[in-house]
Amino acid sequence: MTETPAALREAHHADVSGGWLRPAVFGAMDGLVTNIALIAGVGGGGVSPKSVVLTGMAGLVAGAISMGLGEYTSVRSSNEQVAAEVAKERRELERHPEAEARELAEAWVARGLPRDLAIQVAEAVRGNPEEALRMHVREELGVDPDEQPSPWAAAISSFLCFSLGALVPLLSYLIGFTSLWLALGVGGVGLFVAGAIVARFTYRSWWSSGLRQLVLGAAAAGATYLVGAMIGIQGGIG
Repeated sequence: MTETPAALREAHHADVSGGWLRPAVFGAMDGLVTNIALIAGVGGGGVSPKSVVLTGMAGLVAGAISMGLGEYTSVRSSNEQVAAEVAKERRELERHPEAEARELAEAWVARGLPRDLAIQVAEAVRGNPEEALRMHVREELGVDPDEQPSPWAAAISSFLCFSLGALVPLLSYLIGFTSLWLALGVGGVGLFVAGAIVARFTYRSWWSSGLRQLVLGAAAAGATYLVGAMIGIQGGIG
């Protein structure tokens, strides 16, 4: 059976321009690590299970809102900066089209294209102002002006995924168990599963990706547990 070349398939690459994957992954991991660490810290200090749940829920709500707003502001500001640079490049193309065409040709020559061919292509592109603008922006800014990430997609995916991640280590408490170690174990499973899911998009080994997230989360939980235990002992909590 003959395999169809990837270049002939309509979609042989993942969509990396929508702006949702990075904030979704970051949000889920941050939610997991943040609440695992919070629970470990207050639990290590000897507080009651009710206080652990209260702390975890407060961390979930505050963190999800912060992540959503932060992602929206970050992506929106980045897009506005790109738009300003695109407008600047558009003005230069209108005022100095010959110089801009030479600049584009030189960029292609630097990449190994024969000079005569680079000049010929740059002149041909110059006849299509919108395509010329896209070419210049790609070469000079390294971005595609027509494929900027959505700030709303980033904000919503970050908010939802942080909330889901932060909820995982609270599940055992919410269904009636009061063991801190059970909650941390559930959170550890969540970290491993989240890391394994991320491997689906990055083509890494699922077990190494899951193990990496588990180790990082365990390090954060261990540090906050020790801090909580020290404060609890010194302050006479529990």
